[in-house]
Amino acid sequence: MADSVSTTDILRPHAEVQYADELAALAATDDRERPPNWKLSPWAVVTYLMGGELSDGTVVVPKYVGRRRLIEVAVATLATDRALLLLGVPGTAKTWVSEHLAAAISGDSTLLVQGTAGTTEETLRYGWNYARLLAEGPSEAALVPSPIYRAMQHGSIARVEELTRMPSDVQDALVTALSEKTLPIPELDSEVLAARGFNVIATANDRDRGVNDLSSALRRRFNTVVLPLPDTAEEEIAIVHQRVNELGAALALPPVPSAVDEIRRVVTIFRELREGVTTDGATSLKVPSGTLSTAEAISVVTNGLALATHFGSGELSADDVAAGVVGAIVRDPIHDGVAWREYLEAVVALRDGWDDLYDACRAMG
Repeated sequence: MADSVSTTDILRPHAEVQYADELAALAATDDRERPPNWKLSPWAVVTYLMGGELSDGTVVVPKYVGRRRLIEVAVATLATDRALLLLGVPGTAKTWVSEHLAAAISGDSTLLVQGTAGTTEETLRYGWNYARLLAEGPSEAALVPSPIYRAMQHGSIARVEELTRMPSDVQDALVTALSEKTLPIPELDSEVLAARGFNVIATANDRDRGVNDLSSALRRRFNTVVLPLPDTAEEEIAIVHQRVNELGAALALPPVPSAVDEIRRVVTIFRELREGVTTDGATSLKVPSGTLSTAEAISVVTNGLALATHFGSGELSADDVAAGVVGAIVRDPIHDGVAWREYLEAVVALRDGWDDLYDACRAMG
């Protein structure tokens, strides 16, 4: 049924579908050496992530706005036998980068394990079709392969999201696959040997509650790349602008140019409260308990565009973003409420041209 749905009707196409033209152009112009089972060379993978213009005139849009060297290190890691761990606070594009890396390298970003507190070892290794297992006993036909299993078979990239959300004993189910490049199946007295090109990209953060530390044995199997929050306000504004534009197109929301001023104000508020000081360094601020990440800024602006489209003038205004801003900042009514009220009265109220935002936020309570 999924095959009958037009790509334009899909809310969020996979990266390899959404950017199929760019990937095809890169493959056609890429004359550099490719590791076994890679669709593109490491240079072309980095170009796909960071953007550029190809020799045939194709413009590759940036998928990641940040330091090129970080992406080069990540791609170089995947070209070896070491797995890649993308580490960072929430909202630093870890999932976004892992998806695009898998799409560019393997042409398939769907071999995904989503880590949660309820993830079991079978999710990482393999499970069973219990009806067939009871009827026929252990057999290959009764076995249900995991995304890791299938990636090993085909020499592809597997993704493990939120690795530190999983219980520690479940995490360690990866150790054999990463070190020995094999997945034992004792019930069948056999094993799956990884084809060349197999590797794993995991993401993790250590800021949220419910985090389980990685064992030293597992951490040694990964090369770690830390994705930082954007260095500058302009960089963060560019990221929010790009992602809101992409999300808005899928949701039939108005174009982002009408939202540039509000994006700048939301990003400024989040950066100042995140860093505990105003941009000019003149006022120290209480830091709220939330991360106030770039991802949350994207969410606030996207929700504001939806309000403007369906209940407003169609152009993003302070009234449209106020509720999202307050909701993102005030997670703890006591501590965060104090931090927000002080910021509102000491900074927003006194900033030239921010009267409308001050009134809208005050009206939210």
